[in-house]
Amino acid sequence: MHGAFAAKSGWGKSWHLQAWMERNAPRYDYFVCLDYADEYRGLVKSGLAVHYIVGPREAAAFGVEEWTTILRQNPRLILARHELGPETWREEVAAPVIQAARRLAQSSGSASSLTVIDEAHWVAPQSGALPDVVKGMATTGRGEGSSSLWATQRPAEFNETMLGNMMFQILGGFTSSADMDKVRRIAEYPADVHNPQKTTLPALPSDLQVDGESIPLRRFTEGEGEDEHTIGSEWVYSDDSGDLRRIDTRNIQMDATHYGAEGMKLLPPEERTEGA
Repeated sequence: MHGAFAAKSGWGKSWHLQAWMERNAPRYDYFVCLDYADEYRGLVKSGLAVHYIVGPREAAAFGVEEWTTILRQNPRLILARHELGPETWREEVAAPVIQAARRLAQSSGSASSLTVIDEAHWVAPQSGALPDVVKGMATTGRGEGSSSLWATQRPAEFNETMLGNMMFQILGGFTSSADMDKVRRIAEYPADVHNPQKTTLPALPSDLQVDGESIPLRRFTEGEGEDEHTIGSEWVYSDDSGDLRRIDTRNIQMDATHYGAEGMKLLPPEERTEGA
């Protein structure tokens, strides 16, 4: 099965994705996460996976055979990108790792693999070259016993073919017009629910309403100014079977600590009060 996660920066995408990994990784024979920003060390500290830092030396030295061996020896891996540009990460790391995971799933009729690709727009970009093995994960991987999760904060830059082959989507909030245009092309419900800046919406399906009201997805925070941080957010889950629901991540439990940083807040300059 293949699924897409997408939401704007700050919406809590990496936290929600980590919860999905924590729940699903133990169910597969092989699990590997291509961790673009080194945000999923909590799964390592909880004992669910092994942490492996991938830099220029590893990118140059390891191909499909090497990654197949490494995955056999360490069936659950978090691969953290270190000092690698997007093209190198895509061509020399992501492509052979994805092929290795697919090969292991094919090696036995009962074997299964789960590959998670964070910041997926760098691995499967809308423009530019797309390695055949990357495309093949979404187009033929299902029959091989290979599952995948593709997460991005820029759906407009994520490959259309890949997105079209996802069996389910979990989409959060967006304010970019380009990202919203991409969401409108794939959503079979009023896509404006994903724009938190909207004040009025067309009538939403009952499963997407809140207490009978058609309101956009919300992000929940605590604190003010520099101390403000996200404590939860809302998402829309939809799949090929017609399942459609609104998810509030405040109701989701996760044992592993999440180490993704929200970043420093930019505060406006203080205004001088009259007479000061």
